[in-house]
Amino acid sequence: MFLLSDAQTQLFNRENLQALNRLANSENTEEQRMAALCYLHLSLHLKISLPDDFLEPVMTLLLSHDLDVQKTICLSLVNLLVKNKVCRESVIEMGVLVPMLELFQSCDVAAQCHSCACVTVLASSELKREALLVDGVRPLLALAKSYSSGVQRNATWALLHLTQSGKIAQIMCQAGAIPVLVPLLQSSDSEVQFYSCSALCNIAAFQEHHSKLLSIGGHFLLKSLLTLMSSSVERNSSQACKCLQTLSHNGNSNSSALQSVLMKSSSPEPALSLLSVLSAHPPNNVRPVTGCKVRRAVLESQCLSGLLEALQSPAQSDETLLHVTSYLNQLMTSGQNVSAEITSDQVWRLVELSGQRNPQLSYNSVAIISKLEMTDENVLLLKPHHSSVLDRLILFLREEDVKFHHLAMVAIANLKKDEEFLLLLGKSEIKEQLKKVLGQRTHQL
Repeated sequence: MFLLSDAQTQLFNRENLQALNRLANSENTEEQRMAALCYLHLSLHLKISLPDDFLEPVMTLLLSHDLDVQKTICLSLVNLLVKNKVCRESVIEMGVLVPMLELFQSCDVAAQCHSCACVTVLASSELKREALLVDGVRPLLALAKSYSSGVQRNATWALLHLTQSGKIAQIMCQAGAIPVLVPLLQSSDSEVQFYSCSALCNIAAFQEHHSKLLSIGGHFLLKSLLTLMSSSVERNSSQACKCLQTLSHNGNSNSSALQSVLMKSSSPEPALSLLSVLSAHPPNNVRPVTGCKVRRAVLESQCLSGLLEALQSPAQSDETLLHVTSYLNQLMTSGQNVSAEITSDQVWRLVELSGQRNPQLSYNSVAIISKLEMTDENVLLLKPHHSSVLDRLILFLREEDVKFHHLAMVAIANLKKDEEFLLLLGKSEIKEQLKKVLGQRTHQL
């Protein structure tokens, strides 16, 4: 039954305060537990703010030698803080962090969770975060390595709040936060993944931390973020992408790292997806030149060779090849000189993929062929495949979707620069198919 506000106001008198102090200071554990349960009841049903005077017994109970008393009063304090029924400044000033940090070290999971939750709430503003600097970071990092997902969840939640301050993020990095947070990206708990990823994203906002973030062996951070980008939890995949976008501001070194990850990964889809995201959608659209810089970094590093090697690999899935061909097409559309890097085997692979049943993969492959610069070398590379390309273009012209018609005509216009292809074009049935397509368009107009 909820206590009425008027009745609650009457509860907070001198006699009741003295009674609570007497119970809290008692050497009888049962009396201490009674006082703790009284605060737990108040924390659940209180409609008004708890007077500062009534915080004194709370502090006494937090210092109890009985763990059950400590856990109960800690949970009560969390409830009161969350509901804004106590003044947070008063809680900090009464020295609550000392017993809370002791509870951090407890082997009791509930005690760890309650104390960590309390510190998390107190860390929600700049003023409170400053008070946690000296003693609060290392115990939280220790809790983040707990085998309990609940303890990890509360600890990473608190650490996330702390990283919102650049000053504290610096202190956290010095205290060893990065090696603790990065492995948590692979946690089985999606909330732990989100909190740790968000905390790392806040740290990555300061470029001076990039070297530490990327120095973990084997590109572990990049691999973990790329894997998290494939998460079915949308906010986790979005946060991972955001973190990678933030790290991409570090220039070509990160593109080289992505190349290494791409080459060694058995499932490179996330890396390829990231490249597309980075080039097409600069972070927050604040720096519109970022996409161009990323594309240039890809070309200047070894990422392009990684993409072309992935294109050739017979083991790649259609999904991977879609990413590869989509990104290569983007690079060529942006005017980058990809043509000079393509080999005869890769040209053959594009022709082969243009005949695939997957319409988008086929479309992407022909789109790349249509953009090849018709240098003497590329003309020679395409020469053995003229008949296959013509067959594919005829099929494109027979498709219902006009985007295939348009691509076929663009490809024909480019390939006609080769005189031998032009001669073959005149002998094939493609001219009749082109007339039909143009006739249909004229009729529609």
